[in-house]
Formats: sequence, C-alpha cells, structure tokens
Amino acid sequence: MSIKVIQEEIIDTFSMFDDWMERYEYLIELGKSLDPIKPEYQTEDNLIKGCQSKVWLHADLCEGKIIYTAASDAILTKGIIALLLRVFSNKTPQEIIDADTFFIDKIGLKEHLSPTRANGLLSMVKQIKLYALAFQVKKQN
Repeated sequence: MSIKVIQEEIIDTFSMFDDWMERYEYLIELGKSLDPIKPEYQTEDNLIKGCQSKVWLHADLCEGKIIYTAASDAILTKGIIALLLRVFSNKTPQEIIDADTFFIDKIGLKEHLSPTRANGLLSMVKQIKLYALAFQVKKQN
C-alpha cells in the first residue's frame, strides 16, 4: 500500500470522530498497540532532538525497505509516532524521501497539539526522512 493511500485512510479514520477528545483517545490507543522498541535501541543516539518528551527512533533496512521501531515516555506522543510509523515503515528510502505528509494538515494534528508537541511532531518526521536519506546515500555508494 502506498504512503498516499495510507495517509488517505488515516484522514478517513480521523473524520469518523466527532471531536478532538475522541481523536486523542484514538492516538492513545495507537500508542498502546505500538510494538516495543528493543531496549538496546533506547539510547541517547536514538533520541529525537526537539521533542518535549523522550522519543526513541530506530531504523533498519530490510530487503530494500525501512523498518522503523520507536518508543516514547509520553502516551500521546507514543500514539503520534505510531501514526507516523504506520505511514512510513515498510517503505523504500526513496518513497519516504519523496512523501508529502499531507495527512498531518488534513486531520488538523499540528493545530491540536501544544506548540512544543507540534515541534516534536515535525522533528519526528524530519528524523524519519533523515534515516531514509542516509539509507539512500549508503545504497548509492
């Protein structure tokens, strides 16, 4: 399934909720279902800079696709990273690099987060794309 189609599914899912309290609850549920990151990846090197809470992100390239794992010490943030992993995990580096994250604006996520959490969201997307770029460059060399 393409990144675009996954984002459209997320927009459809969020449109089913009546208000942002229900959407927050959905994000929290997503966070609870996030596969745990291996303890050895919860290191300073894997911490995303710019997030209010602690967010660890790890990436592996497997058969040409990037598999991301993540964790956070904040339940809502864990849901946000789970949403991002749904979009970007199991995609090629080029697909991730080229992706436009239009779903974030369409569902109004940034507007419904505190300024520090909104900055953290952007930092998460940036780090996901940096991993993709690193794998892409490594592949070309």
